[in-house]
Amino acid sequence: MADLLPPVVTCGEPAGVGPEIAAKAWAALGSALPFAWIGDPRHLPRDTPVAMIEAPASAGAAAAFGLPVLAHPFPAPVRPGAPDPANAAAIVAVIARAVALVQDGQAGAVVTGPIHKKALQDGAGFAFPGHTEYLAALAGGVEVAMMLACASLRVVPVTVHLPLAEVPRALTPARIETALRLTRAALVRDFGIPGPRLAVAGLNPHAGEGGAMGREEIEVIAPVLDRLRAEGFDIAGPLAADSLFHAAARARYDAAVAMYHDQALIPVKTIDFAGGVNVTLGLPFVRTSPDHGTALDIAGRGIADPSSLIAALRLAAKMAAARG
Repeated sequence: MADLLPPVVTCGEPAGVGPEIAAKAWAALGSALPFAWIGDPRHLPRDTPVAMIEAPASAGAAAAFGLPVLAHPFPAPVRPGAPDPANAAAIVAVIARAVALVQDGQAGAVVTGPIHKKALQDGAGFAFPGHTEYLAALAGGVEVAMMLACASLRVVPVTVHLPLAEVPRALTPARIETALRLTRAALVRDFGIPGPRLAVAGLNPHAGEGGAMGREEIEVIAPVLDRLRAEGFDIAGPLAADSLFHAAARARYDAAVAMYHDQALIPVKTIDFAGGVNVTLGLPFVRTSPDHGTALDIAGRGIADPSSLIAALRLAAKMAAARG
């Protein structure tokens, strides 16, 4: 991995913990896993050694002296814990700049810092639910899925930020099939698993128990699984979600596909809250992110945990290496 281009890390919401965890990640990783941080250096913790660079390729040498920074000036000062909509356009521009650097072959991956969606909507008219949808648009409108990954579990939710009451209606065969295809393709390309084993959770308790507790498993989910098995997919399911995530069950698959947000995220955050990583599947470039938000309540206090960002950087490097 030493020969790979370094990843770029976006600043995210500068009033949150993004700048702090970037500085701490550099302090922990140094030249062992160099990265370039894109943002306004004034937003970093005051005691952070900074190494200004002009291109991501310089991050390896610069990391021995300080956090490698690709400067991106912001218009408004930052007060920890208080997002300023005046900075929203700059935050969005940083994300676009990171993607452009990867697409131009100047960086190996994009690792995004946490954003505050309302501040972006208020200040920049941000029309996307979050990073994932914006990155898909920057990539040309490709189909994407969100994977949450830690050392002992990878899980992909078919539906994400929906009220629970809307999930059954949103679970279409096409949506389930897309999630499964993207998951399998990513396991092969990005994780180096030639014959991925997939496990699929049911929607209802006990996976519907033969229709007694709901018929989505029979009428919506199972037909998709049968069709993909006929193509050669190795798929188990639909399975009862309450027994899908213990250690013995996890040993039987390479990734699980869940039907809704909490069904997927609760096990990952229970197993490894600090080390979970958000991965966007389906993009033509590698993108990972810490699996937490802006943490405005602790911003500026120096206590933010960089573990998830460090895990995101390590996984991005491994995924980029797997892509060759």
